[in-house]
Formats: sequence, structure tokens, C-alpha cells
Amino acid sequence: MDFSEFLQSESSRQPHYLLIGSPISHSISPLMHNTALDHHGLKAEYHAVAVRNSEIATLIAHFNRLEFLGANITIPYKETLFDAVDTLGMEAAQIGAINTIVKRDGKIIGENTDEYGFRVPIEEYEDDLAGERAIIFGTGGATKAICYALREIGIEEIVMVSRRPGRYDKRSDIIMCNYENWIAYAEQAAIIINATPLGMVPNTDASPVQDHEVEVLAGKICYDAVYNPRETTFLKQAKEVGGIPIEGLDMLIYQGAKSFKLWTGQEFPTGLIKMKLEDVFPN
Repeated sequence: MDFSEFLQSESSRQPHYLLIGSPISHSISPLMHNTALDHHGLKAEYHAVAVRNSEIATLIAHFNRLEFLGANITIPYKETLFDAVDTLGMEAAQIGAINTIVKRDGKIIGENTDEYGFRVPIEEYEDDLAGERAIIFGTGGATKAICYALREIGIEEIVMVSRRPGRYDKRSDIIMCNYENWIAYAEQAAIIINATPLGMVPNTDASPVQDHEVEVLAGKICYDAVYNPRETTFLKQAKEVGGIPIEGLDMLIYQGAKSFKLWTGQEFPTGLIKMKLEDVFPN
């Protein structure tokens, strides 16, 4: 629902967590977190709210309401709300973006659990990735967390593909390029990551990789942060040429698990949630 509609509802006067973003209608975070809250018998609800830029000040004021318990943040506000919190968790401060808001001891704390969510599904490949090159499509807030995770597992060089490569404040281990020349860096890459919305419902035919470029995915780990649909066009391309596809649903689940632990101190019922999501996103 719209944030203004939420503020006028009875739900806003009850203990609640929020997903903040725009658009948010596609999100399954409410299903995951309400399942977890019910599982632990916690008296709160999780709501997805679409927030306009003009409502940011009202949103920040809402964080101080007693009924507001915490939030997840998605596109396009992971960087917008970075300076709106009282303090930052260690990962969030280093990444430069937040995706979780925690209330503790009267303070609004910005955290980043995207790094953890991204890293868990590729832990089995860490030895293969150490010292290697990664290619990432996209330069948004999630990309910052992905870069942090890649450095943590020992990736030596990151090639970032952007439509406006000159606008990104890059580090020494980052090479910027555009969609016309990224292919020149692909042969030596061990992992290729889609951190853009390309391929997300409803535009499921889209992919950052053009048809004539698909062969470079052969033998490489191909990780898509998009989770709806589970098998994106990018992942289909990877499978067709012998790439190793990793879907985005696990990234969503594990970042949610860490957020839930930060809010409640309780473990996410990951098995139960995966069972519920199988009904929503069958293979």
C-alpha cells in the first residue's frame, strides 16, 4: 500500500515493521517476515509501503513512533536514508548504504544485511573465487554491498558495468566500463553478477547480456540478484552454455534472516519460509 494510506490505517497504530521502497508490490518480504513473526508468536506485523520522495521527511519522523519497530529498505532508498539514522552498523558504514533499520536503546540504527545475504549462497565457491575477477552489472545500493562481500571472500578485481560509468566514485580495485565494452573483461572473470532490475517481473525477457554475448558465460558462476522470476533470462542464458546459475531467492531469504535476528534476537525459520516460497515460486 502507499505510505500515506498506511499512516491512516489501523495497522500504523499497532506494532509493526516496514518494507520501504518504490515499487514494492512485487515483494515477498511481507510473506517471509510475517511467517517468522507468527512462528515465534511475536505480536507485530510487517507491511510493504510505497514511499514517494516527497514523503521521506514524514517517513523519518515515523521512525520515532513507539509502534514502529524496524524496517527493510529497498530500491531506490538504500542510499537516500543512509544519513537519516542516528548511527550505523560496521558493515553499513563501510558499504555506504543501508537496507535495514533497527531501533535499540532509543536510537535509529542503519544496518546492511545485503552483504550477508549475497555471500551465503556462494560460500561453497569461495576457494575458487579468491584472487579472481568479478563482473557486476549495476551500480545501485545493492552493488555496494555485493562489492563488500566479494572483497571479504578475496576477489581481487571488480569490473562494474554501468550505463553512466563516469558517475561512480570508484576504488582502486574497481574498473568501470559500459555495456558496449564489458565483454573485453569477461574471459578472465570467475563470476558475473546481475545487480540490476533487468529480467524482473513484468519485464522477464530482459537480461544485461545480449544474445550474441552469451558464450562468455560458459563455465562461470552467474549470480542474479533478481528473485522474481526465480529463473531469469540471465540464468537461462548461463545454463544454456554451461554456466553455474545462482538465483536471487536465497539472497533475499538470508538478508531477511539477518534483519530478523537484528530486530528480534530470534532465528529466522528458514526451512518453513522456503517451503512457503516454493508455492509462490515453483521451480
